[in-house]
Amino acid sequence: MELELRHLRTVRAIADAGSLTRAATALGLAQPALSAQLKRIERALGGPLFERHRHGVRATALGELVLDHARVLLPAVAELQQEATRFAHAPRHTPRLRIGGTHGPLLGALLDRLAQAAPGIDVTTRTSWSERELADLLAEGRLDYALTGTCGSAPPPGPDRLTWREIAVDPVCVMLADDHPLAHTDPIELAELAGQEWACVPGDSCFADCFTAACARAGFTPRRLYETDTASCVHLAQVGRAVGLCRATFPSTPGITVRPLAGTPLTWRHLLGWHPATQHPDTAAQVLAQARAAHPTLATSRP
Repeated sequence: MELELRHLRTVRAIADAGSLTRAATALGLAQPALSAQLKRIERALGGPLFERHRHGVRATALGELVLDHARVLLPAVAELQQEATRFAHAPRHTPRLRIGGTHGPLLGALLDRLAQAAPGIDVTTRTSWSERELADLLAEGRLDYALTGTCGSAPPPGPDRLTWREIAVDPVCVMLADDHPLAHTDPIELAELAGQEWACVPGDSCFADCFTAACARAGFTPRRLYETDTASCVHLAQVGRAVGLCRATFPSTPGITVRPLAGTPLTWRHLLGWHPATQHPDTAAQVLAQARAAHPTLATSRP
């Protein structure tokens, strides 16, 4: 016999009543029927649950164990039923979007536009340095949309069944301390920075390899590339320890000058991804349109 919730209710009723007679009355059963049911439950659980005495019944050690679990499980199941009923009969549900993203201001700009366009929508976010992790979360259905990117013409991350659409392409720029000798050069030849150390944010794309290849084409090998968080990249650039690599949408920051590289040797493609089997085409088109509208607003506001 498989143990069921009704069996736990029976055991709890016997314990609460203190006797089979009173429990049978409370359950609306004949006492012989309740006694037979209790014996089946005890066989399923491997031993007696109650000891009989002249004043009624008392739980055995095994009975106390079962009762401890019943006192947790039965209220939890009742609460689940109530919550499910309320949810099923609610007049309408608030739409929800789960959006993931890597570093950068574009995620914030997209969230702002979505809040303006659809103030009733419930948006939750998740950030990660890993483009592959975000793609895996899309594939597993744990995210609705992912805002990430690739270096140059590299393929999007994750399995082929995901849909990716280009939002925009940013040139990769350099951030320098305001007093850097090249801070007033516009644009800067990559070769002019041959003796510098470098800083960029981490990721699992091919960006670091593409940067090394661009330096090789310019005739040098970078001395060191620090991969660290955005605030540390900014600090290293501000104190002149390293030249930071950033996108054109990098926000204005005190003590930092952002300059383009001559010939645009590196680019970054902003991408929006989703799983076509779980997202309605109209919703995907609206989110993509908002992302594409957010990018030029950021780009034109940066010197």
